[in-house]
Amino acid sequence: MSPTSYQTAPPRGGLRSLATYRRRDQRFTRADSLVAVRVAVVDIGTNSTRLLIADVAPDGALTQLYRESIVTRLGDKVDATGCLQDEAIERVFQALQHYRALIDEHAASATTAVLTSAVRDAANGAQFTAAVRDDYGLDARTIGGDEEAALTFAGATSERADDGEQLVVVDIGGGSTEFVVGRDGAVAFHVSTQAGVVRQTERHLHSDPPQRSDVDALRREVGQIIAANVPQQARREVSRAIAVAGTATASAAIELGLEPYDPTKVHGHTLTRASTEQILERLIPLTNDERRTVKGLHPDRAPTILAGVAMLLEVFAAFDLERVEVSEHDILRGAALQLAGRSGGAVV
Repeated sequence: MSPTSYQTAPPRGGLRSLATYRRRDQRFTRADSLVAVRVAVVDIGTNSTRLLIADVAPDGALTQLYRESIVTRLGDKVDATGCLQDEAIERVFQALQHYRALIDEHAASATTAVLTSAVRDAANGAQFTAAVRDDYGLDARTIGGDEEAALTFAGATSERADDGEQLVVVDIGGGSTEFVVGRDGAVAFHVSTQAGVVRQTERHLHSDPPQRSDVDALRREVGQIIAANVPQQARREVSRAIAVAGTATASAAIELGLEPYDPTKVHGHTLTRASTEQILERLIPLTNDERRTVKGLHPDRAPTILAGVAMLLEVFAAFDLERVEVSEHDILRGAALQLAGRSGGAVV
């Protein structure tokens, strides 16, 4: 299996008790600050469950050892029902059992699991978080939108040279989208909005293929959400954008026609507004099954990619941008830096 891969969740076996997991002291000492530390971060999002295992050096330089993403669709029907569904929970548990074995194999010194929009919104979210913590030996916590934005900004801007430009980091997720505006590593404005690819797909795209009028309605709603939550002054001051997470990376892979997915080619790729419009126009007439065959798109992202691309176009419009930079560095990296005590990820 490659260090970066996408796959369906493996069959779930019997759970080991928490006592059978290697228990390591997750409090780093002063001596730890002088050496690289190995950390493992699990991001349990609305649409996917992801793992990063990395060594973090004393200066904050991060060496990725393993990264994987599994589309688990935890947020399926949460917008309508207010609860996490049993089938969705089971998909995440299957992924976590697989990840737990990889974490043990790599002997990570500390682990964390961050849970975001779907779990925040669900009535049974706290119960689910407790199960992740107790059954899989992960330091699991549901984070608020503020911390999600801060971790995303820290991850996206780490190891970048300061250039004085005001930029926005955009994280289009399954249930929420974060906008973080800042310059030279300092956050000036941030917000977490109730717009995401799973949420907007369920609200608007009810036919296969979707009606153009429904896509237009989706775009109008997202445009209104951005306008209501990101002040015009903050939008006007932005001169550059970094887009992270699945919509941006999948759009880059589609444009590049990548098979298999290659993160080294995706990271740093520039998406233009015109090319993103072309991707949307290409996707609208396709059925879900036809989208699954689009070169560069992982089949599991086919149900939500249309909403994601439409949302990305509203970001272009809201910030009056003609291009965005795609980044593989996101909340996983920010949470890894925070876990290792290498700055980054402080709540803004």
